[in-house]
Amino acid sequence: MGDTGRRSSSEQCPRRDRQDPTGVPVMPLLPPPSPARRLALYALVVCVLSVAAAVVSFVQGSWLGIVWVLLAGLTSNMTWYYVKRDRAAAGPGKSVTG
Repeated sequence: MGDTGRRSSSEQCPRRDRQDPTGVPVMPLLPPPSPARRLALYALVVCVLSVAAAVVSFVQGSWLGIVWVLLAGLTSNMTWYYVKRDRAAAGPGKSVTG
């Protein structure tokens, strides 16, 4: 609704890294999400759905499946681009396009 002057919940409870019983910090299972990784995941989902739509379209005898195949190719390339972009952001000095 508005600013009540209170601290947010993240300030009240700071996040602590997990530790094993010996006190050594434990690495998280997954790295933190990045915008490039999220876009790669969205593009992958669209790619899989467009392949499924192409299969259904061709099975029904429609040539509209060609459009779905083209969309699958585009989104596949987008997925690889964003994966490479995320990896390049993790290691500075590398080109996005390889």
